[in-house]
Amino acid sequence: MTPTAPFPTGTILGYPRIGPRRELKKAVESFWAGTSTAAELEATAAGLRQATRDRLTALGLGRSDSAIPESFSYYDQMLDALCTVGAVPARFAGLVDADGHIDLAGYFTLARGEGDSLPLEMTKWFDSNYHYLVPEIGPDTEFSLSSDRIVREFEEARSAGFLTRPVIVGPVTFLLLSKPSDEAPAGFRPLDRLDDLIPVYATLLQRLADAGAEWVQLDEPGLVSESIDVPRADTLSAVQWSYGTLGHLAQRPAIFVAAPYGSLGDALPVLGAAPIEAIGLDLVRGALPAPVPGLDGKTLVAGVVDGHNVWRGDLADAFTSVTGLGALSTRVAVSTSTSLQHVPHTIADEPALGAELLSWLAFADEKVGQVATLARGLTEGREAIAAELAAASAALAARRLRSRRP
Repeated sequence: MTPTAPFPTGTILGYPRIGPRRELKKAVESFWAGTSTAAELEATAAGLRQATRDRLTALGLGRSDSAIPESFSYYDQMLDALCTVGAVPARFAGLVDADGHIDLAGYFTLARGEGDSLPLEMTKWFDSNYHYLVPEIGPDTEFSLSSDRIVREFEEARSAGFLTRPVIVGPVTFLLLSKPSDEAPAGFRPLDRLDDLIPVYATLLQRLADAGAEWVQLDEPGLVSESIDVPRADTLSAVQWSYGTLGHLAQRPAIFVAAPYGSLGDALPVLGAAPIEAIGLDLVRGALPAPVPGLDGKTLVAGVVDGHNVWRGDLADAFTSVTGLGALSTRVAVSTSTSLQHVPHTIADEPALGAELLSWLAFADEKVGQVATLARGLTEGREAIAAELAAASAALAARRLRSRRP
């Protein structure tokens, strides 16, 4: 089946997970302390997910066009991917049940350790302040679809009247950011296991298609990193093989490959040639790319609203970047440059900061509003959003002027 659903004109790559009043943090800590059950934690999480969908719709994202990403996590997106593909380290094998699944208690044990079993290593997520858990992959790591949580959360949203877009770390980045297990021989690289991992992603995409998902977001920030110790040619070959294979599946959602935190560079022509439907470009950290073959048939998702900081930003310049992509493809959409997990929920929670400072800031909700504004400009023309562009420019000018004062 060839996916046909159009990509939403405005979207975000992800949203804060912890809750506006740190509800998830409190619920998780209560579960760890043994004062609440897994079912109670699940109920709190489900309520937060529903509140997020409602909030994003109110802020201007579409309810039924895959504009809302299902990017929730109890702890970490790399840990989520690890549990999805069954890559549990040997020292935690006892946490896996007879069906290959791991429950919430086991999920957190991977992150926190237990007894003499050390937790997964934690390290910095690209150039953000976020830290992720590092999977441990060896020649004997057994991959299988060991968690259907991503499917169940999509179905949860659909039963509430939302057609969302499931999000998971892409296969190439998952392996690039993993480290060899303690049992791995010298010279082994996790990327060497790509052939065994891709069938699990294929099964997941097929399950999502069966559930009714029209789009899926595969996050591949590993493609923009200059610090990963893998020859670039090997990374590009992995991208070509992975998305050539997944793109040719007979049953799957449309594939959106997001690449935040930098410029795709020489990976863009590889993705342009791949049988996928959309490519996300971080135009905050990277410039408008040169034309490459294959882009005109794909949706180019312009990451022009900075998900990495708390400032309001230059909306007029962002809109110029969005329209500039029209030279590369007739299908253009607007997005944040990264997930909004890096910023607080809303400036409405910070009245003590004062009106002037608040006029310069944009947290997650305000950035969603910026995306909605730019998307409206795409469909209705620049004049339709001229007032919003002018207001953002005035706020930016005022902030710059204040910064120059003695």
